[in-house]
Amino acid sequence: VQLQASGGGLVQAGGSLRLSCAASGRTFRDYYMAWFRQAPGKEREIVGRISMSTARTYTADSVKGRFTISRDNTKNMMYLQMDSLKPEDTAVYYCAAGSRPIVASFLADYWGQGTLVTVSS
Repeated sequence: VQLQASGGGLVQAGGSLRLSCAASGRTFRDYYMAWFRQAPGKEREIVGRISMSTARTYTADSVKGRFTISRDNTKNMMYLQMDSLKPEDTAVYYCAAGSRPIVASFLADYWGQGTLVTVSS
């Protein structure tokens, strides 16, 4: 499956952004999906993941209550709604797909190219 992330940009602290991940090439609903991010000088970390049917989601403690992950299997799209953004949310955000629940980066089979989110203070 090919993944294309978009929606990043520059936003002030407290603002919102919605990232999108468009999938193509395989049956989107057959894949677990996730968002990761990587800040400069830091390791890639999971932001959230979602099951194939959208019934189960997980968000990291660092973004819980501020970020919401969702997907639309009819449109082959996954989203990350980011509210109350903080400067520490600045990172390149990646979408990922896998045949198993993506609890860690090594479980992702496919990656999007990343989209940069910059939060100014």
